[in-house]
Formats: sequence, structure tokens, C-alpha cells
Amino acid sequence: MPEKATTSRTKVLWLARLEYRFHSWRERRARRRGQTPTVTPFPGYAGTEWVRVLGRVMIVPPVKKTESGEYASVRGWRSFVAVPIGYAQVTVTIAGVRHDVVADRGGVIDVRLPATLEAGWQTFTMSVEDGEPVETRVFVVGPEVTFGVVSDVDDTVMVTALPRPLLAAWNSFVVDEHARQPVPGMAVLMERVVREHPGAPVIYLSTGAWNIAPTLMRFLTRHLFPPGALLLTDWGPTHDRWFRSGQTHKLTNLRRLAEEFPHVRWLLLGDDGQHDDELYTTFTAEHPQNVVGVAIRRLSPAEAVLAGGRTAVNDHSAAAVPWVTDSDGAGLLERLEAAGVIPR
Repeated sequence: MPEKATTSRTKVLWLARLEYRFHSWRERRARRRGQTPTVTPFPGYAGTEWVRVLGRVMIVPPVKKTESGEYASVRGWRSFVAVPIGYAQVTVTIAGVRHDVVADRGGVIDVRLPATLEAGWQTFTMSVEDGEPVETRVFVVGPEVTFGVVSDVDDTVMVTALPRPLLAAWNSFVVDEHARQPVPGMAVLMERVVREHPGAPVIYLSTGAWNIAPTLMRFLTRHLFPPGALLLTDWGPTHDRWFRSGQTHKLTNLRRLAEEFPHVRWLLLGDDGQHDDELYTTFTAEHPQNVVGVAIRRLSPAEAVLAGGRTAVNDHSAAAVPWVTDSDGAGLLERLEAAGVIPR
């Protein structure tokens, strides 16, 4: 048995090395064509004395825009043809202070840096290889804030039916981003929550790949969802797994939020098409003082079929926090009001 485990680990390590070599080959080809890397920043979050900086270094193919400046007919596959630049040297300048950081082997930047910033949305810049600085935003959570929102994305704010592999591939690589539909009522629900709690941070926590972050940001803006930080993941092999664990990614980030903001109680939004109920149950049991309520959207019968079924929603009648379910944002809002999580 130990020999078999060692062999499996070796294969995964070999696959990870192969992935990195493939991207290095693509990088060399792109540079020979005169293309240069750039930083694609993602909105992050912060405390008043530190910042979680998020972004990715890539060589991105040009995308056409319409006369209004909107991206024209952007297919999902375009998000995955960009070339990630592993171990790129990135300069982050926050409040006039320069920090030099290094991206991971997939070009992803996820670092925590010291900084003194006022609460609310603040800006700073990132650059790579002495290129033009790119401005990005971060939401600074004030010490007096006690309410926040963590929301899943797939089938919670955006109808995707992600769990079924073939449909996931279709949605990710083929569908025009303008054809993606929001879950009815969810934007209104989230906007109502942040209006009732000024200064509340909004975190979009998803198992989606970082490649789709620009598409996701445009989707959220187009459909009037409140702005917030994006916490996505990277597909492909790790040092000890064939594929990254989406559940581990979500639970790790929830635990991190509880550690970084012990004074904040989170409203957790998810759906019954994946493992949100199970994950939120685990997190609530571990950190009951950091959860104000849980809202699980029930997929429609058609969505459940496309998603490969529903996960079981446990009986939460004896839970220490309000736990509600409904089929859309309007229903969830009513139930959260009835439970006292959101004022009527």
C-alpha cells in the first residue's frame, strides 16, 4: 500500500511539472511574437493595517470592443487561452509604499501586505517587468463593522449548472458571456443587505478558475450586484493531487475570514447544487460566533437535472443561527426578514 501511494504522488508531481513546462513553452512563443505580460488585478479585501492583494500575471490576447466600450461577443474559451506567467516579479505600490512580490507557478498573486488605509474602497497599483502600472481596488473593513456577506457564485448568483462536467465545459468555454443569466432576485437581495449594513464587506467565494475572473466582474457589474472581493481558485494539478479541491478552497477561505475579522458575523449564501450546505454546516459548527445566518437557494427541477442532482440539505431547525431556503432571491429575502437577519 505505501508503494502505491508513493507512485500516485510521483505521477501527480510529474503532471504538475509538465503543466508548468507547457505554459513556459507558450510564454516563449508569445514573447517571440512581441507580446508582453501584464497584471490582471482582482478586487481584494483588507483590514485597516493590511491588504490581501489578488491578481494574475498573463499574456492576454486582444479582445475587440464595441463603440460603447463594451466587450463584443466574448466567448468563455477566450478566458482560458491567455498565457499565465509563472513566478513573475510584481511590484505592488500601496499608499506610496512599494512592495516586490512573486506570483505562483500559475501566475496567481495572493499575498497579504502591510498597509495603513481608511475604511471603504481604496485603490493601489500593480505592475510587472517595469510595465505601465495597473490600478486596482480593495475594500477595507473598518474595526467597527460587524456584518458581512459571503456568497457562492455558480447557481447562487449566476445560473451555470456547474457540477455536470460536460455542461460546465460548455458554460466555461463556449457560451457568450452576455448570454449568462443571473439568478432571479439575488442582486436585489444582496443590494438590500449592504444598504441595511453600511460598510459591510461582500465576498464572492467560488470554485471557479481565476481565468473567469474578468468575465465574472463584468457579469456582476452588468446585473447590478454589489461590488466585492473575488476568491476563486486555479485548475490543474497540485503537488499532491490531480485536481484542486473546491471544497477545501472554500472552507479554507471561510476559516481565514473568521481569523482575519473575528468581529464580523457573516451571512452565508449558497445553493443545494454542490456542497454549500455541508460546508456552511461545518463552518458554523466551528465558528458560530462568526455566522449571522445561512441562506440556501433551492435549484429548480430542470437546474437540478442539469447539475446532476441536489445535495441533501440537513435539518437545521435546531441550528444556533437562522437557516433558510427558497428558490430565488425574493423568497430568500422574505425568509431572512422573517428570521430577523434583515430588518423589514
